[in-house]
Amino acid sequence: MRIGIWQILLIIVLVLILFGGSKLAGVGKSLGRGIKEFKEEIHSDEEKPPAVEQKKEAAQGDTDKEEKPLTDEEKTEKKQNTE
Repeated sequence: MRIGIWQILLIIVLVLILFGGSKLAGVGKSLGRGIKEFKEEIHSDEEKPPAVEQKKEAAQGDTDKEEKPLTDEEKTEKKQNTE
């Protein structure tokens, strides 16, 4: 028994109805990040280009700084950006 194009389309439509487009976009984004990190780890033995090293150093430098508490306005904006 083979799955035809109509069955695949039906499954896609049902998934969109159940989860909505925004959640699926978030899942796709997370999956893309995971694949990117996986590829980076595979190639970690090779010499990395300076841009990647600088980006990682900048990201690590940001975690060293203490974060100030967010105002209500900033919290609302951050919440809206994640949705």
